[in-house]
Amino acid sequence: MGYSYGAMCTLCATLMALLLVPESTSAARIIVGGSNHWQFGFNYADWAFRSGPFYQNDTLVFMYNPPSNNNTPPHSVYLFNDFRSFATCNLKRAKMVGNVAQGGGQGFEFVLQKAKPYMFACGEHDGIHCRLGLMKFFVLPLQRGCHA
Repeated sequence: MGYSYGAMCTLCATLMALLLVPESTSAARIIVGGSNHWQFGFNYADWAFRSGPFYQNDTLVFMYNPPSNNNTPPHSVYLFNDFRSFATCNLKRAKMVGNVAQGGGQGFEFVLQKAKPYMFACGEHDGIHCRLGLMKFFVLPLQRGCHA
């Protein structure tokens, strides 16, 4: 039994559309949180979902103001190696990749070097911003050449 004419036309149209989509071969530079940058009170899981897909060798830029005169709360960036630690905000099993001073100015950059899950969270005050559920997100970069 063969495919219907309509199904074949739909399949061909889909394949043609994928072939005609221009593919960027250069990595993107993505500011985490967009114009909100890295700050408390913004939903980064939602941001990551809406900003994807991310690709291998894209660069995430974390921008946040260094603490000043107790008016600006400190922020940092931790990278988690396993989902359980990420889900529970267990900083003992995470690595600080950005301290409270590194987010100032142009921010600091983190390159998504591999096609694997990357899980990030703010770790200040023993991870309270992470535990409240907003200042944490994960991305799973695709290899270049993959289409979402």
